[in-house]
Amino acid sequence: MTVAFILLALITVAAAVAAMSMPRLVHCALALVVAFAGLGCIFLALGAEFVGLAQLLVYVGAVAILIVFAILLTRGSEISMRPGARSAFSGTVIALAVFAVLAHAVMTSRVSRIATTVAPPSNRVQEIGVELLHQYVLPLEVIGLLLTAVLIGAVILAWREKPAAEQEGARTR
Repeated sequence: MTVAFILLALITVAAAVAAMSMPRLVHCALALVVAFAGLGCIFLALGAEFVGLAQLLVYVGAVAILIVFAILLTRGSEISMRPGARSAFSGTVIALAVFAVLAHAVMTSRVSRIATTVAPPSNRVQEIGVELLHQYVLPLEVIGLLLTAVLIGAVILAWREKPAAEQEGARTR
């Protein structure tokens, strides 16, 4: 289990670093898909089946693919992201500072010192599914509509009018 976790963690971190540092926007989005998938697999390996499957279905299956489609539809693949050395350095410093603050907060937390008893495993996935489809059905549908609106917006942005010279050339034929 430890070897599998370390392998998944290395793949996820490498994909996340690639998503931040690749020069082409399409490649960054594809590396983000790999990072999302790696995170979902880590959750599955740790025994959090619902969170892992939700990560894979929602982020890899919907959000990341929607990002890739939006980039491709808006011709964002032509844009090259070349961050300067100064902005990359300041981003690294900020990321390390945030990591240090979070690590300090976790290490000094009183919650981590409280002894917990391990509860027997239960079928919480079914309970979460029932709650999603009864109590939280409206937010679930709103998220679906939001993703649909984003896709329609991407198509509208990608839909460019032909120049007048091309339109007249098509009429004369």
